[in-house]
Amino acid sequence: MMRNKVLAIWPEIEWIQDKALQEKVADAWAYAIKNSALTPEDLEKIPFSLLIKDCKVSFINHKRTCVQLAVDIAKRMQANFSDELSIDMDTLIAGAILIDVGKLMEYEIVDGQLKTSDVGKLLRHPFSGAAIAARFDLPPEVQHIIATHSKEGDLGPRTVESIIVHHADFVSFEPFKA
Repeated sequence: MMRNKVLAIWPEIEWIQDKALQEKVADAWAYAIKNSALTPEDLEKIPFSLLIKDCKVSFINHKRTCVQLAVDIAKRMQANFSDELSIDMDTLIAGAILIDVGKLMEYEIVDGQLKTSDVGKLLRHPFSGAAIAARFDLPPEVQHIIATHSKEGDLGPRTVESIIVHHADFVSFEPFKA
C-alpha cells in the first residue's frame, strides 16, 4: 500500500534502470513516510521549505523539479562532454530523489502548523537522509549525494553527480528566497 503511494508521488523512480536500486529508493521513502508525522498527501501540500515566508510551492513539486532539472543538466553535459565526463544516471536520479527524504524526520505538525521537530533541531536532513539511505543499503555514491547536496557538502569534494544535484536543488530553491 505505502509503496504504491510512494510510486504515485515519485514517478521518477521508474527512470532508474537498475530495478534493485528502484526498490531501495522506494523502500527508503516508504520508511521515512511511515516514521514521519507527514503523509504522502501532506507532501503535496506543505511548503518545500520553512525558510521561505509564505512559500506556495509544495514539497513534492520542488523535489520533483529538482530531479527533473538534474536529469536535464546531466543529459546536456553527457551530450556535450561525453568523451571527457562520465555520469552515472541511476546514481544521480536515486540521489536526487532521496536528497530530502530526511526532511520527513525534521518536520512535525503542531496545531495544524508545520514546525521543525526536536529531531530536526538536532539533525539536518542531509544527516538523517544519509542514515535512512544506509539503512536500505543504498550505494555510498547515493549516500554521498544526500550528504553533500546542501551547505554541509561545501566542506569537502563532491562527485559529478552530487555537483549536478546540488545545483539543481539550489536553482529550484534560491529564486524563492528573494
